[in-house]
Amino acid sequence: MRIDILTVLPEMLEGMVNYSILRRAQDKGLVEIRLHNLRDYTTNKWRRVDDYPFGGEAGMVMQIEPIDRAISALKSERIYDEIVYVSPDGEMFNQSVANQMSMLSNIVILCGHYKGIDYRIREHLITKEISVGDYVLTGGELAAAIITDAVVRLLPGAIGDEQSALSDSFQDNLLAPPVYTRPADYKGWKVPDILLSGHKRNIDEWRLQQAYERTSQRRPDLLERK
Repeated sequence: MRIDILTVLPEMLEGMVNYSILRRAQDKGLVEIRLHNLRDYTTNKWRRVDDYPFGGEAGMVMQIEPIDRAISALKSERIYDEIVYVSPDGEMFNQSVANQMSMLSNIVILCGHYKGIDYRIREHLITKEISVGDYVLTGGELAAAIITDAVVRLLPGAIGDEQSALSDSFQDNLLAPPVYTRPADYKGWKVPDILLSGHKRNIDEWRLQQAYERTSQRRPDLLERK
């Protein structure tokens, strides 16, 4: 998989893509993550990529030309499955969307900034719009980081135990059950006996029951999707 992220602030993402699971996935050759500074694609001598909006609304708008030039340059090198724009009014990002995107080969993620992007970009260049929540961020970099991390960790071999990802919260529309580690008794706070029994079938049944109970209590809306 290859993920190209277009941003005016690549420095915000450099640390994220060079540590932990994302770094290991790249070292294994499972994913290639490239950061592109949109200022490198502008013809403006001051490297500006924004301008005032038509109609006099407050704020600045990202211009169409540098974004079009950046996307065109990338598309001249390979075919992209999705050109993603992260936006508050996009499709809500969840585990199901992450699963679908993990099956793709090449993705571009465009990070908005300022007041937003020239709407013609969304009409003619973007193939998928994604929101990470009902709130507004200063820019799309944090949202791009969330999407990238959620997708890459699903790639086979990205994490040491692939079964671990399958038991994460939101897989199968269930929250994950409680987890514990040593010591089994700390200040009288004990690990449930079932987890110490060594009886795999009973443990699996307990975990599934806990997952349903926690989901019913905390996110009953997820059970409606099953």
